[in-house]
Amino acid sequence: MSATASTNRGLPGIYHKAGSLRAERRWALWTAYVSLAIAAIFMLAPPFYMLITSLKTSAEIADLGARTPWWVRNPTLENYWALLSSEMFRGFFWNSVKVTLAVVAVTMVISVFAAFALGRMRFWGSQVLATGVFLTYLVPDTLLFIPLFQIVGSVGLLNNAWGLVLVYPTLTVPFCTWIMIGYFASIPKELDEAALIDGANWMQMLFRIFIPVALPGIIAATIFAFTVSWAAFVYPTAFISSPAEMPMTIGVVSQLIRGDTFAWGQLMAGALLAALPPVVVYAFLMDYYIAGLTAGATKG
Repeated sequence: MSATASTNRGLPGIYHKAGSLRAERRWALWTAYVSLAIAAIFMLAPPFYMLITSLKTSAEIADLGARTPWWVRNPTLENYWALLSSEMFRGFFWNSVKVTLAVVAVTMVISVFAAFALGRMRFWGSQVLATGVFLTYLVPDTLLFIPLFQIVGSVGLLNNAWGLVLVYPTLTVPFCTWIMIGYFASIPKELDEAALIDGANWMQMLFRIFIPVALPGIIAATIFAFTVSWAAFVYPTAFISSPAEMPMTIGVVSQLIRGDTFAWGQLMAGALLAALPPVVVYAFLMDYYIAGLTAGATKG
């Protein structure tokens, strides 16, 4: 009887504790949902405003008295059509495509070999060198473009889109190498030992074992290199002045702003079109990107 009574006396405490845990979980969920909603509003407001403005006519944008910033009275696609039918805008797009593809290819070739050497081929100073590679990424491009300007000029690539292929890897290679070092380091060492026992050399191990296994990390690095190359602004602004060689990031701005005259509708349409390729890439490959960035956290 005494044991039963003691058990019954303990039950209210247990129920109270369970109820408080449910209440805390409910409050935590509500706090998370409210925080996410506020963050979504702040992050989605600029692109939504860009979309609304891009659908307005120039007259509606200029009508300050009747203008409604978050609504369109007479939607139109004339701003998009004006850009897509412009040979200059298509040139901006082609310049961005060729520069981005070339930079991504150069970055991945250098980063894969560098990450494999630093992450798996242990040698004296490899850890210090790996840290140094990442630290170079922390140097802001606003400081690097000054010496790079002289380097690009010395090889005759100023005012040439291919000159960007020379300088963009200074932004992409260090971080991509660091991402893949973490991913290569997370692969079990038994794979190395088994391959060496079977008579494989380092190049065979890289192409037949590590690249297929580390594919999510390689995709994450590729997405990063693509995003940086596509969206870079400081370097093309410093190195490119001819409209025929400009990528989209500076071409749209430089050609649609003349003095104090802003073609707001086309500017917003051009910005949205320029942002579309990275959005599409992230939409389809986001899982690989997250897996690649978090690989080092699961090492061992």
